[in-house]
Amino acid sequence: MNDGQKAAMSLTEEVKGSIRISYALRRLPEDRIASVLPCPDSPQAGDIVLAELEKIGKNASLELPNGRRCNLHEGDRLAVVFGNRYATMQFEGYVRADGRGCDLLSMGGVCGLVASKHASVAEPSKLRLLGAIGDDHGRPLRLSEFAVAPTPALEHPRVIVVCGTSMEAGKTYTVASLIKGLRRQGHRVAGIKLTGTATGKDTWSMLDAGACVALDFVDGGYPSTYLSTLEELLNLYGLLINHAASRRVEWVVVEVADGVLQRETAALLQTWRFTTSVDAWLFAAGDPLGAAAGIRVLRDWGIDPLAISGVVSMSPLGMKEAQAATGLPCITGKELQSGGLNARLLKMVPGLVPDSSAAPTSVAA
Repeated sequence: MNDGQKAAMSLTEEVKGSIRISYALRRLPEDRIASVLPCPDSPQAGDIVLAELEKIGKNASLELPNGRRCNLHEGDRLAVVFGNRYATMQFEGYVRADGRGCDLLSMGGVCGLVASKHASVAEPSKLRLLGAIGDDHGRPLRLSEFAVAPTPALEHPRVIVVCGTSMEAGKTYTVASLIKGLRRQGHRVAGIKLTGTATGKDTWSMLDAGACVALDFVDGGYPSTYLSTLEELLNLYGLLINHAASRRVEWVVVEVADGVLQRETAALLQTWRFTTSVDAWLFAAGDPLGAAAGIRVLRDWGIDPLAISGVVSMSPLGMKEAQAATGLPCITGKELQSGGLNARLLKMVPGLVPDSSAAPTSVAA
């Protein structure tokens, strides 16, 4: 499509069949991809676009909606979505384009322009924008159109939130281990990745651990949550919790991305509308000093976790230091998986009886 063309161009079946659709668009029905329109002059978060991979950089593969990582080749056509990214170990990126060019910000298919990166990370893969993706009526598609429908608020399940010191602190493994431990005693459990940038590895790990449903912000119509307003985050949280509750779950284990000092995480953890809905907290830390500092911050905000876990729990000496510094138990992933925290959790919920007939299903919403 040339720069001066303003009308939508219909996509042939051959072209549609060649497009690599990213995980971030997993809720987009493929039959809605029908046309290409001019690129948006000022892209917005959630704008869905068709791009050609010009140069392979950090992300040499793309995560597909089914979780498979496909190897990328220069010249591939990709269906991606504009979004912001905050990743201290990878990219800081924003919803921007440089003319017809932009960067692939994540393996999950979020695009924009990189503003900074971790020193150990390669330059981003480069994309050439071919146009906005539209439907068969020539209307541009946006991710927010494909969010799960609001469901009536049912009985509120018990909520456990896992937060941590930073990326790579072991939050996702802690979440999966906690889900597995609860499932082993017959509890119906849901997993929610509330904040972050679109990727399926966290929700897949929740399902693998036995969650009967696993949801993330993509189910709420967001490619990422960086720079979302607090009201948007609270509405997203309510949407996903109600959707999980509709599956008759007793527990929801929620992962909050990045560290407690990150913008959206800090805002949520200091907001009573969020914190008063949480029944228990776990803190994942990478080392004893991080555990001590993180717990101090949380306690200043009125949050006292039940225990510490994460990477620090891989070292017996590290565990001893963390426990001595915080006065909290430090528990390993294996202990969580065997139900090592369940007795303390159940004491908080008198009368809750496990459903021994409940069987997990590996089906995402």
